[in-house]
Amino acid sequence: MEVPMIDEKWWHDAVVYQIYPRSFKDSNGDGIGDIPGIIEKLDYLADLGVNVIWLCPVYTSPMVDNGYDISDYRDINPEFGTLGDMERLFAEAGKRGIKVLMDLVLNHSSDQHEWFKNAVKAVLAGDTQNPYRDYYYFRQGWGDGPPNNWRSYFGGSCWEPVGKSGYWYLHLFAKEQPDLNWENPRLRRELYDMIRWWIDKGAAGFRIDAICNIKKDPLFTDLPVDGPDGLASNLPSCLAYPGIEDFLGELRDEVFEPGKCFTVAEAAGVKPEKLESFIGKRGFFSTIFDFSYTDIDIEAGFSYNKRYYFTRRELRDRIFKSQLDLPQHGYGAPYLENHDQNRSPDKYLDTGEQTFEGKTLLSMLYFFLRGVPFIYQGQELGMTNYPWKNIHEFNDISAHDQYSRMLREGLSEKEALELAAYRSRDNARIPMPWDISANAGFSTGSPWLPVHPDYEILNAGSQQKQSWSVLNFYRQMIRLRKEHADLFMYGEFIPRFTENKNIFAYERSWKGEGSLVICNFCDQEQELDIPGGKLWLGNYRPAGEAIGGYCLLSPLEALLLEC
Repeated sequence: MEVPMIDEKWWHDAVVYQIYPRSFKDSNGDGIGDIPGIIEKLDYLADLGVNVIWLCPVYTSPMVDNGYDISDYRDINPEFGTLGDMERLFAEAGKRGIKVLMDLVLNHSSDQHEWFKNAVKAVLAGDTQNPYRDYYYFRQGWGDGPPNNWRSYFGGSCWEPVGKSGYWYLHLFAKEQPDLNWENPRLRRELYDMIRWWIDKGAAGFRIDAICNIKKDPLFTDLPVDGPDGLASNLPSCLAYPGIEDFLGELRDEVFEPGKCFTVAEAAGVKPEKLESFIGKRGFFSTIFDFSYTDIDIEAGFSYNKRYYFTRRELRDRIFKSQLDLPQHGYGAPYLENHDQNRSPDKYLDTGEQTFEGKTLLSMLYFFLRGVPFIYQGQELGMTNYPWKNIHEFNDISAHDQYSRMLREGLSEKEALELAAYRSRDNARIPMPWDISANAGFSTGSPWLPVHPDYEILNAGSQQKQSWSVLNFYRQMIRLRKEHADLFMYGEFIPRFTENKNIFAYERSWKGEGSLVICNFCDQEQELDIPGGKLWLGNYRPAGEAIGGYCLLSPLEALLLEC
């Protein structure tokens, strides 16, 4: 049975390209990517075929967590440029048919935000009338300790003392990222006004960071200790906590729906029975990210030392479950990488499989799933993890915290480094390799993070000239999604060949048109009885070839067939 036609939205045919501005392109030689650098590369993005770009935060920030600690929501961090540069980016992208999504950080601000500075002054002065005091969570501690035993995502307590006042403030992330108190209607109005302001500037939508953390257990009760640090994961009391729907519905009604925004939420913790509320016809968001398959390599929570060695059948089953669950309610957002993930070839492929064939198999595997596909910068080149040598090379605050925690839990320095090097967010944040010139063409200065040593082989300039490159494979996939837009936007998802643990295959069907994706996800040849059809795209065979009957698939071969 085909998926029913849904109301058409401007973003249904989107192919989104995520940009980490600090690492994309540096225009002024200071070693840090910036907005003028993004403008400089808009033609590259247009040639790739994407029609939406998502920018990680460029707001004013002390950069403790690389921009996810915002000190002024209505201005641009000087290292990225000016507000005028941002307005020019909106205009120049629009000329190329590209819309811009901004990153919204609504769970917390920076401790350098004027709201928080005023709130702390009020607490220290014992001023209970100052309106900013209620913009954040301040609670009295127990004796000399914090109000409860919750652990921060970055390690240590979720609470930080406010001088000698006896009060502590809540921070689910770094101590420099105090949580905003969404129970306060005045705060919510301030946030809504800010979002409207950016829509008026030209933002077409938003990716919303950590949005499922905005509702907390109002009693702030202790949780069962789950580690040698004597603390407990905050997830049961701070992730998709009951009552969050009231906040999210108001956010939709006040700004997203009137602004006709495309919104994608980082919505960890959403249960299947809640999907209708989140992405249904009147869902809180246009779509959400599914972490079930991108975090498949971590056994529990955010702990690097709990690595899980999954099978490919498990990976396939998780992706297929997501595809079968989501269309009953709304749109998905298939992705392999983002700024918080390690590189996908290192996660999903063995070292010897990190070839053109392996990387293009991964791209084919996800790109024609139902939903709006997301591509992270450098993914279209097949970038891999950086070969980190010591912990001091990392900028990622999470990697440092995880490394220290692993040492405290008894791992050796070598073991802790190997796990941090595998999973660190910095793997996705090293500079984009543009060409074979110094610093991979990213900057004429000293880059803020090291350039990957393989940049002379793996870079955009070289791959643009190679017909069989990962970059040109992505171009062809995007072209095919556009040529068969209704099929890939609305077509039914049908798993195929599931009895074979090495085959990752699915059919898409819509109003008489159909396609079949087949991926031989192993290093051995596989014989498969394939329905007859014309090859639209493959990583071994030329397009246009007729394929049908018993077919011998090469190792890591990927096919997109008309059927």
